[in-house]
Amino acid sequence: MVPLTTAQNSAWRLFLKTYAVLLEQIEQTLKQANLPNLSWYDVLWALEEAPDRRLRLHELAAALVLQRSNLTRLVDRMEQAGFVQREHCDSDRRGAFAALTSEGLALRHQMWQVYAPAIDQHFAQPLSEAQITVLTQAFSLLLQTQP
Repeated sequence: MVPLTTAQNSAWRLFLKTYAVLLEQIEQTLKQANLPNLSWYDVLWALEEAPDRRLRLHELAAALVLQRSNLTRLVDRMEQAGFVQREHCDSDRRGAFAALTSEGLALRHQMWQVYAPAIDQHFAQPLSEAQITVLTQAFSLLLQTQP
């Protein structure tokens, strides 16, 4: 095992702390607007981007950016609220699709009206364009090196 340098350890801990604080700020902003949390947005966005605006649950899990645990229960709640509907899979009787409803699409757009300014306020505005570019390059490199 190669030990981390002080700078590497500090950068890692700072990244984790920043991620947690930014997510909490954005979650609070959504909550104050009486909107669902980011997990709902993540599902709605993944379905909106999918072909025919529907995905099998395992495909949906792979497409999510945020937490993937309890996805079945989350989809159940979203279905009960009318934002997602389950559709049978003709090629696999046991399988089902999660499909975006028009209400779900409307909610995703409504959430973006609050989410985008929160991203701007808590993430984009404190940084210069050069800093955004450096972060983008660094995060892209990190993703490219992962299996």
